[in-house]
Amino acid sequence: MAYHGGYPGQPAGYGGAYGGAPPQQQPGGYPPQYGGNFGGYAAPPPAQPQISPEIQNIFRSIDKDNSGKLNCRELQLALINGRGDHFSDTACNMMIGMFDKDKTGTIDLYEFEKLYNYINQWLQIFKTYDRDSSGHIEEAELSQALSQMGFRFSQQFIQFLISKNDPVTNKEISVDQFIVTCVQLQRFTEAFRVRDTEQKGVITIGFEDFIHIALATTTT
Repeated sequence: MAYHGGYPGQPAGYGGAYGGAPPQQQPGGYPPQYGGNFGGYAAPPPAQPQISPEIQNIFRSIDKDNSGKLNCRELQLALINGRGDHFSDTACNMMIGMFDKDKTGTIDLYEFEKLYNYINQWLQIFKTYDRDSSGHIEEAELSQALSQMGFRFSQQFIQFLISKNDPVTNKEISVDQFIVTCVQLQRFTEAFRVRDTEQKGVITIGFEDFIHIALATTTT
């Protein structure tokens, strides 16, 4: 399946937004930290530059009820991966939560602009490894992508990530699964680093603290 200028089924204007360099890597090669904590965005004050007409048109095409806000369902209907499937509930809820500063379960136009740019940056990274434009990447490509981000995982762990996202064939992951996986890995890494005070790659952790990390890093 070809991208045809972007992933099929996206609103007008999405196809041309995939260009540009991938996001700059942090020291150690990890994906960039937006706002410092994946959720630190605030709606810009009115004095900031106006949102581009392209972004406004895309927002209006997704905002089916003309509320001026996008909920998870509206976002999900607008995002289609390379397989022709809508982004998962998990992916859309996660992305809404990352940019929903006022915790209403929705995003406004300003928050949408940041989400739009964020998704396009991840798509550009994904397309670097999805060389046949199939809409998914397999084990070797996922291993290479994570390695170039600075992660050093065993083959067994990479296989686990694949099977977690593709329990039927254990072969591949789609772009929305890729984004969710990378964000979760970064969140766990950040939580681990805080506790790895000697930077040895090994920590001692209590049961309650472990549960706290697990719940905090897998929910939005």
